[in-house]
This record gives sequence, C-alpha cells and structure tokens, in this order.
Amino acid sequence: MNQTILSNFPILNQEVNGHPLVYLDSGATSQKPTVVIDALKAYYEQDNSNVHRGVHTLGNRATEGYEGAREKVRNFIGATSTKEVIFMRGTTTAINTVAASYGDANVSEGDEIVITYMEHHSNIIPWQQLAKRKNAVLKYIDLEEDGTITIENVRKAITEKTKIVSVMHVSNVLGVVNPIKDITKIAHEHGAVMVVDGAQAAPHIKVDVQDLDCDFYAFSGHKMCGPTGIGVLYGKQRHLEAMEPVEFGGEMIDFVDLQESTWKELPWKFEGGTPIIAGAIGLAAAIDYLESIGLEAIEQHEHELAAYAMEQMSKIEGLTIYGPKDPSKRAGIVTFNLNDVHPHDVATVLDMQGIAVRAGHHCAQPLMKWLNVSATARASFYLYNTKEDIDRLVAGLQKAKEYFNDVY
Repeated sequence: MNQTILSNFPILNQEVNGHPLVYLDSGATSQKPTVVIDALKAYYEQDNSNVHRGVHTLGNRATEGYEGAREKVRNFIGATSTKEVIFMRGTTTAINTVAASYGDANVSEGDEIVITYMEHHSNIIPWQQLAKRKNAVLKYIDLEEDGTITIENVRKAITEKTKIVSVMHVSNVLGVVNPIKDITKIAHEHGAVMVVDGAQAAPHIKVDVQDLDCDFYAFSGHKMCGPTGIGVLYGKQRHLEAMEPVEFGGEMIDFVDLQESTWKELPWKFEGGTPIIAGAIGLAAAIDYLESIGLEAIEQHEHELAAYAMEQMSKIEGLTIYGPKDPSKRAGIVTFNLNDVHPHDVATVLDMQGIAVRAGHHCAQPLMKWLNVSATARASFYLYNTKEDIDRLVAGLQKAKEYFNDVY
C-alpha cells in the first residue's frame, strides 16, 4: 500500500499528544476514507428522505441509494439474491436475530449448540440465552495450544444432537483464520446450520458465502471503512423465509388488521421501522472503495504487516505474543503482553507517543481465561498501515519497557 491510500483517510493526518498518529486499532473500528464521508454528506445534503414510502423525487433517490447498496453487498459477499441481504445495526444484532428467530423455532430441550472458546461475547451470549430458554446444551470446540482449530476437534464436538454451529471467521484476539468451509461441511453432515461471525473477516479477506456454504453470515460496516450503525445479516433464502421477524412496526408489514398482521416479503420483513438509509449508502461507498483496491491485495498487505510485526516484536525481551507463530495462519492482528505490566498501562504509554492500540479483554473473556491472562494489548492493522507504523510501535514498546523497569 502507498502514500495515496494514506491520503484517502483525513483523520490520519493529525498529531496526538505531540506525535504523528499511528492508528493500530482497526479491529475495534476502521477509519473512514473521504469517499465514504462524502457519500454521507451528499445523501444528507441532496437526497435525505425516507425510503419505500413516498413517490416524490427525494424519496425515489433515497430508495435507489438504499436498495442499490443492498445489491452492492450481495455482489460483495456472493449471495444469490438481494432477498438474502438484511441490513441491521451490526454483527451483534444480526447474531441475536438468528438466535432469537431461527434458534427459538428450531432448538429444543437436549439439543446442542456448538461454538469455540475464542468467540467474541456477541457470539457467545445469544447462544447462552437460547440454551437457557430451551434447556439446550452449549458446547465448545477445543483449541490447540496456539489457539487454532483442528478438524478432529470439530468432529468431536458436533454430534447428531447439534442444531447450530456458530464460529467466528477470524479471531479478534488471536488473528486465527478459521476453516469455515470445512466446519460448515461437518455441521451439514449432522443436520446442523452454520452461523459465521464475519466481523473481522469481511473487511480483510474475500468472502464468498456460496463457496463457504454457510447458512448465515454476519458482519459490520464500521470495521470495513463504512459508517457505524450499519451491518449485514446474510441468510440462505429458505431459512429467512421460514423465520419470524423479531422486530415489529412500520416498513416490515404487508397488512395490519385489528387482531392479526402479515409480513412483507424478504428482505424487508426483517427491517422494521425507518431503515439505516445513510448507513447503507455509506457502506456501499466503502465497498466500492475496498473493491477498487482489491480484497486480495489488502489481505496480502496485512499478512506482510503481521509477519513483520511478529518478527520485530519478538526481539523485545519479556514480550509474549498470543496465537499462531506462523503469520500465514493469521490475519493482521497481533495480541501481546509486556512482562508483568498491565496492558492498560502499556496502551497508555503508547498513547503518549501517538500510538493507538487496544487493551483489555477484547469482549472475549472466556478466551482470556483459556490463555490464563486477565487482559492483553492488541495491535490490529488495515490497508492504511505501514511497516513504519510497526517500527513506531516497536520503539514505543521499548520505551514502555524502560519506563516500567524504572518505575518498578
């Protein structure tokens, strides 16, 4: 990636605490290119209107933008129809919708739901709650020592009682890229459906839901250069048609009588109320931007950054890196701890040098317990990061180490 890409992101052209900003927290949220900001501005200045309802010009423009965004998403993930693309607030809302609608209708007492120890809380708690409601069993796929999943352990966990398997495509802590296609095949062999948390994958690698053959795939716009508050639930059409909506109100209805109501066809029956119009238009602009660069190029760039970061960070005595040692097995995420220093303290010292990293449990407390730590620090890379950013990180960590050696 080159200087031109950096210039596309105006927020990166600033100083923080007297230092040029180095943003290494894209796993939490990505920065937004000018084209996305301009798309949002243009919508609000020229086309702002509700969709699907009016016959006036602004309403038609807004509807064209909103539904045009749906087609861009369909193409981006390889869905067969726009009926399989549901706009939602984000990955969390999407997974909760599957658990509440498909889960409640298809999981019974004694059935099994299978996930992994590495899941984000948004892919744990909805299944915990479903298991409680239905008196079902929530099971976890064992991880290898480096945090990876083996097909052998997948086969041990999934049985004829399994109704739902839900696994993140890429770990937001370990950077592991999970073998979703293989897991899906095993789930289907046992009659289970496959749900994928794609929040950390869709922004960074080419996703083809037909190739994966998953039943549901969820991701968020704000992690892929789009606005906050917009995300996508992909579902195979036959599942979505059989599912009941979980939010009720305007837009999602066909006919309302005093005692009974009927629902619109897909995808609108799951989009109650005024939809996330500006967010969808901004997401469409983000997809155009990412595709102009190429997901394959972005993935390759992040692999190179992860490999370089692990090589350079490994030279720091007392620094522990979590996850696979082989960079080819991970995405652009490096999670670490420095000696016995709390990650929040490490992140604070780095921030004083203009370097933004994440610190905490990363909404993955079961994984922290599995790693036998309370928290970690995390550097997550994206298309606008460079090897120079990593050099700044390494130098910052050396300063942090020296600082805390003097303190303690």
